[in-house]
Amino acid sequence: MRASQRARGEDVGIVDALLTADERRRSSSVRFDELRAEQKALGKLIPKASGDEKAELLKKAGELSAAVKAADAEQDAAAEETQQLLLQLGNLVHPEVPVGGEDDFAVLETIGTPRDFDAEGFAPKDHLELGELLGAIDTERGAKVSGSRFYYLTGIGALLEFALVNAAMAQATAAGFTPVLTPALVKPKAMEGTGFLGQAAEDVYHLDKDDLYLVGTSEVPLAAYHMDEILEADALPRRYAGFSSCFRREAGSYGKDTRGIFRVHQFDKVEMYVYTTPEDAEAEHQRLLDWEKQWLTSLELPFRVVDLASGDLGSSATRKFDCEAWIPTQGKYRELTSTSNTTEFQSRRLSIRMREGKKVRPLATLNGTLCAVTRTIVAILENHQQADGSVRVPEALRPFLGGREVLEPVAR
Repeated sequence: MRASQRARGEDVGIVDALLTADERRRSSSVRFDELRAEQKALGKLIPKASGDEKAELLKKAGELSAAVKAADAEQDAAAEETQQLLLQLGNLVHPEVPVGGEDDFAVLETIGTPRDFDAEGFAPKDHLELGELLGAIDTERGAKVSGSRFYYLTGIGALLEFALVNAAMAQATAAGFTPVLTPALVKPKAMEGTGFLGQAAEDVYHLDKDDLYLVGTSEVPLAAYHMDEILEADALPRRYAGFSSCFRREAGSYGKDTRGIFRVHQFDKVEMYVYTTPEDAEAEHQRLLDWEKQWLTSLELPFRVVDLASGDLGSSATRKFDCEAWIPTQGKYRELTSTSNTTEFQSRRLSIRMREGKKVRPLATLNGTLCAVTRTIVAILENHQQADGSVRVPEALRPFLGGREVLEPVAR
């Protein structure tokens, strides 16, 4: 755990503080049990005693009662300290994860080739310019109504979102996922249990009056769906595809991606979530990645797969793969999908277990973004644009857009 914390760039001292607190919890628990046993034994002697002996026993009983209460309070305080320290620890980093920060990822593969717009004889427009030509994106009114990083999807833009969500759900259900519409507001236990009140707390919207959180991803309500439950091992894996609106403060992103809809405060997403056995978690992680690659390939987008470095994992993941699509006007690959193996990290915090015969133990959970709508729209518009400002529709998406082959600019 010390090595894992070091690889994450997190405080290694928490591990030693946790060990000290846990030793205090154990010893205070033993002390409480010893005092309670002594108290019970004394309780049996008092009715049989009389005179001075009884008075002495009663005096000792009073002292023991105070000692028991103090030991109980010490036991509770030590247990609370231990739990709070535990919640500060990230998951154990997988030994194959590259060590380092945001820029130290490893590229695992590159799929597809970015278009050469120079060879085609025109300069590519960015997604916002294309969206305005198509009557699909309106960020000016979004800012007027809600502030920066908000937007409207209008006309073909709205239809494109519905098409993407339906196509993603069609792929997910064909792969055996159960579609789920999840709550957008969750209790603190759900947010904390999934690891979003640690490193990611500054990005979370909290409703103080109700003590509820707006979710940044349907991973949270999908993880908490089986909270405090025991699932039968022979019914695993359980795979869910959740659709939800997602809300993120984007704290710390001042000045980043301020143009258009790549980095916004509210967007919709189709998220895959899996409950499985710890033994099958790594294989399931690869399956989730394969489904994401299938999705991006069906949209005819050039992309690469990266193995994120230890300092960029987030607290719950032991390993995370991102699929990054090529964005022509930025001249670089940007994250579109992500999949994380969280092993037993979330299930332990949310008390989700599996039963194998008479044995009950924690299970493993994994998550994977199939379609983050706004970023996917950015990639589609920019990669499939044509010289006249129209946009070719990928074949896989056409049945979900009424057979449209091209999105045409609208008269203004």
